[in-house]
Amino acid sequence: MKNTETLGDLEIAQRIQLRHISNIAEKVGLATREIEMYGNYKAKIPLDKIDKEKIKKSNLILVSAISPTPAGEGKTTVSIGLSEALNRLGKKTTVVLREPSLGPVFGIKGGATGGGFSQVLPMEDINLHFTGDFSAVEKAHNLLAAIVDNNLQSKSRSLGLDARTISLKRVMDVNDRALRNIVIGLGGTGSGIPRETGFDITAASEIMAIMCLAEDLTDLKRRLGNIFIGYTFDKKPVFARDLNAEGAMTALLKEAIKPNLVQTIEGNPAIIHLGPFANIAQGTNSVIATRMGMSLSDYTVTEAGFGFDLGAEKFLDIKCQSAGLAPKAVVMTTTIRALKYHGGAKLSSLTIPNVEALERGLPNLEKHLENAKLFNLTPVIAINRFISDSEEEIQIIKDLADKLGVKVALADGWAKGGEGALDLAQKVIDVVEGVEEEFTPLYEWNSAVITKIEIIAKKIYGAEKVEFGAKARKDLKKIYDLGLENLPVCIAKTQKSLSDDPSLLGRPEGFTLNVREIEIASGAGFLIPITGEMMRMPGLPGVPASERIDIDIEGNISGLI
Repeated sequence: MKNTETLGDLEIAQRIQLRHISNIAEKVGLATREIEMYGNYKAKIPLDKIDKEKIKKSNLILVSAISPTPAGEGKTTVSIGLSEALNRLGKKTTVVLREPSLGPVFGIKGGATGGGFSQVLPMEDINLHFTGDFSAVEKAHNLLAAIVDNNLQSKSRSLGLDARTISLKRVMDVNDRALRNIVIGLGGTGSGIPRETGFDITAASEIMAIMCLAEDLTDLKRRLGNIFIGYTFDKKPVFARDLNAEGAMTALLKEAIKPNLVQTIEGNPAIIHLGPFANIAQGTNSVIATRMGMSLSDYTVTEAGFGFDLGAEKFLDIKCQSAGLAPKAVVMTTTIRALKYHGGAKLSSLTIPNVEALERGLPNLEKHLENAKLFNLTPVIAINRFISDSEEEIQIIKDLADKLGVKVALADGWAKGGEGALDLAQKVIDVVEGVEEEFTPLYEWNSAVITKIEIIAKKIYGAEKVEFGAKARKDLKKIYDLGLENLPVCIAKTQKSLSDDPSLLGRPEGFTLNVREIEIASGAGFLIPITGEMMRMPGLPGVPASERIDIDIEGNISGLI
């Protein structure tokens, strides 16, 4: 029999005896009649179970990370392990996570349900179609795209849209590079107006971002109507509401807006709901899901995509300000392999002990800790342990933490589940119950657009200055003409570096952040300054993860990670 170090995530998940979802609901005070079951192990929670008074008394914990390696540093595994440990210590806790996208599942990264003995279950369902939320977002988005193209060729109801100003693409939840740039409307009269467009992956849809910030169906419908489409030939702005699209789109999303209840390996509650791209959107689960977790638990553990500079900054400056949320602590997921990577070690050598590279990479961790403190939040370092980590390397991080006066704990949730995160959980409790500082956003939304961008670039990234390209300057004028200057900024940037240059590892300083354009996501309620090249439709790698996945005659799936 294999030991725990050689078992795969799917093998571990399939050996766990799942509890009926009604039993999980009971743990958070919900009767079976109060949930909407999707089989025996999944359910949706109605929105009326959100309790704003309970939210005020609940404790929100944000799990973030240092700048990651391409494979990621295990924020989800740490989040799940921490929630298991908090429950073991008597704190009623729910972990609230994003839904996986099929693109990475079949591409290079694999699934997103944690790993080892820190997983959410049933992992096969969650990583695949789940409850159909992504499909609903895809259909609502593509309905809007179809309505736009229908209006372009309409003879009686045309708004006079200038097709050259339309940036809306269609979406699909599969990595497919061949669809990035296409021509539609071919085939002659009756087949539409020929024009260039393309496909984004579903997670990159503005509707996904909207769903994650909407408070209820009414707010969702309003935000969908606010989606900016383009201009008419006489320079009048056109929004989705001008096409009468928001009602039908909302109807398609009426079930998807409800968060999903599942379970952890140890039988504790987990809420999983939606998931926008962290590069070009806020990269966190929905406001509704987070509020639901806080309504049902004393502690809620959640995460934000990529490193603190991307996911956490957007979580704090956009989601928290929008929803009135205030985290009590930040867990900074740290891996020895990532620090060695930022210290100049090659990806192929990260499992080999290398104290010198590790020490050179420490400034990356220091910068992310400093960034957390900019928001008046107390960070706790979680060393997400890998089998290859040496005791000497672990001690170096502990020594740094001691020098900086920051709490640090090993997180061994992959191998030991909640037992492996008890020290981390206790340190988080100590921070939550002992800290007096109040969360403070980095900037005010009503600041000038340029000011908001410069504050993030200089304070969070460490840039010396920001330069705006010709297209960005034109976009700024358009933003002010539309009266959208008071929206927060959601900077699109590489996750591989604190800068906009993926090759600048560690803690780069003195660099210039280059903003080449600024997109408008008026439905989601933010502006998107674009730095570098943003890939919104990934391609499959040379050997995609899909080649490992199979299913037998009894329906047992293999190869899913």
